[in-house]
Amino acid sequence: MPPVYLDNNSTTPIDPRVAAAMEPYLHGMFGNPSNIHSFGRECAEPMAAAREQVAAFLGARPEEVCFTGGGSESDNWAVKGTALARAEQGRHVICSSIEHSAVLESCRYLESLGFRATYLPVDRYGLVDPDEVKRALTPETVLVSVMLANNEIGTIEPVPEIARICREAGVTSHTDAVAAAGKVRVDVNELGVDLLTISAHKLQGPKGVGALYIREGTTVFPLVHGGHQEKGLRGGTENIIGIAGLARACEILAVEWERNAEHERRLRDKLEQAIIARVPEIIVDGHPTRRVPNVCHVCVGYVEGEALLVNLDMEGVAVASGSACSTGSGEPSPTIKAIGIPPLFANSPVRMSLGPGNTESEIDYTIEVFEKVVARLRSISPIWKRRT
Repeated sequence: MPPVYLDNNSTTPIDPRVAAAMEPYLHGMFGNPSNIHSFGRECAEPMAAAREQVAAFLGARPEEVCFTGGGSESDNWAVKGTALARAEQGRHVICSSIEHSAVLESCRYLESLGFRATYLPVDRYGLVDPDEVKRALTPETVLVSVMLANNEIGTIEPVPEIARICREAGVTSHTDAVAAAGKVRVDVNELGVDLLTISAHKLQGPKGVGALYIREGTTVFPLVHGGHQEKGLRGGTENIIGIAGLARACEILAVEWERNAEHERRLRDKLEQAIIARVPEIIVDGHPTRRVPNVCHVCVGYVEGEALLVNLDMEGVAVASGSACSTGSGEPSPTIKAIGIPPLFANSPVRMSLGPGNTESEIDYTIEVFEKVVARLRSISPIWKRRT
């Protein structure tokens, strides 16, 4: 069995069709899209088409899409840019306690500037209660940021309800849709948000490029100053190679996401049900039904998390302990803490995130390996021996 890759929430392999769309810009089409000569126009016209493709994927208008360097930049821009733009109206921001680190750290940075931040609790499944949002709002609140789907446990948040509460209160709403796009329907008008983040490398596209949807009439301050690219909101020559890849990935997924989602859900459910049946003392995380179709997240009791991941990798199965952005911190992730996982389980989370390329035989192999590795590690665990 070749190595099995079950870490698609960290990054995805580039779809060959996406790579083909990027290829011309690696050779002859090298112009700067800002130039008016023929070399610039040769790239500017495809970039305009790319903006239309990304906008169509999100249900937006092309002028509402700004290209960025990825999800983290888009999140930083949404949070800091909104807070700075609306500072005279208020200096209070709200986010959930299980946001991606790009949002959490942006809020903490704002606190260092004198803003106040509220970090909303979640329930056992990682769900934010919209009523908690309403209670947290003050006359000083300028932004609420709640992710569409959690990147670790996969829970889908009630973003439309939260956006409606924000709209009624005159507060800007943002959602990080990086872990949701391509897995569930993402339409900015159905969601009702003012700002939305996506990233290409979670969509079978290239790394280093993303987009921030900015609803018409929403004001965000630029974070990258320089030229007048992206309507003067983000300086710097556009990454036309990456933009072409993002656009093609969006174009493909606009047609194929439902089929991919059904494939991933079927394999995910098989994997999860087998692990539950074969491995005692595990906790399955994430909402039972309000969850993206590709994520199986479990916490395995009485084993050490890093040893579990390393042993699975030695057997040819690549999984994650949570968000790749928090790897190496030595502490359970904010998500694991927030959903109240007991200590003997909190240090051994395993996220298995599937992609459209995973196969039935890979899942069968993973089930066998997972059971074997857990049994082996527990056989040498003094805590497990004392328990039994």
